Amino acid sequence: MNRRKRADGMWKRVCIASAVGAKVAPSSSMVFCPGRMIDAAFPQAAGKHYTDHSMNYIYGLNAVSEAIKARGRAFQWVGLAKERHDLRLQRIIEECRRLGVPVRFLQRTELDRLAGNAAHQGVVAVTSAKQYSDLDDLIDAKRGAHSLIVVLDGVEDPHNLGAVLRTADAAGADGVVIPERRAAAVTGVVTKTSAGASEHLPIARVTNIARTVEELKEKKIWVVGLDERGAQTYDTLGYNMDCAIVLGAEGRGVHDLVRKKCDFLVSIPMLGKVSSLNVSVAAGIVLYEIVRQRRKNATSQESE
Repeated sequence: MNRRKRADGMWKRVCIASAVGAKVAPSSSMVFCPGRMIDAAFPQAAGKHYTDHSMNYIYGLNAVSEAIKARGRAFQWVGLAKERHDLRLQRIIEECRRLGVPVRFLQRTELDRLAGNAAHQGVVAVTSAKQYSDLDDLIDAKRGAHSLIVVLDGVEDPHNLGAVLRTADAAGADGVVIPERRAAAVTGVVTKTSAGASEHLPIARVTNIARTVEELKEKKIWVVGLDERGAQTYDTLGYNMDCAIVLGAEGRGVHDLVRKKCDFLVSIPMLGKVSSLNVSVAAGIVLYEIVRQRRKNATSQESE
């Protein structure tokens, strides 16, 4: 009982110190507040609690930092490496303190265990799951004059998914569509690989990609499939229109049924011995051709 009272007293002292901005010496047994789900400061994630069986771990400096900024997840706590005292970690500590997110200082071996690897850069967060959007949300989230949606037809490698999400966000895409089955979901690996872009970019998870293509067409969005069999090269098509870009899975590409439903099929010229590109590389090439064309069109309209 005495031990429990001492522990409760320690919790209170640490929480008070954190609230007033006092510095607290890092300790492996110390956190700024008792471990609980924090969602008051995360309106998009409010009410998204979880059980021990549905804990989600995201890791990496950019991934955790962007997840905190995006406020799309509820946080239970953030674990930091005891031996790190650099400015980037201090910023995460300050942001957690500002939002009331508990912070724990842990040994690197414990962070390795939580993340499942050693690529966490000394930061691991325990959060609620990624909240997926509806397809209509992506359509309504138009960033510019024309819609730009990326549809992934069964990308299974989480590193590829993360790389595509990072590129799609950088190119100004309105969102990304992924299938529910036989494809990578947004995991800690994906969040880390995307450098946190997965936390800002709307992502819709659908049951059937072919049906989704039909729905996009019904919304007057032109569907462009990237396929090595496409007779038209990607840079000869005009993208100053509401459009969705369909990219296929590793190895097999776009499924036949999905390919047949596309309005256009375009290809990237391959001049070497290898017949295809990594899906994330292909996404970057096509998306930035769209960016180039749209910026050129906007500039020409401004000069008229």
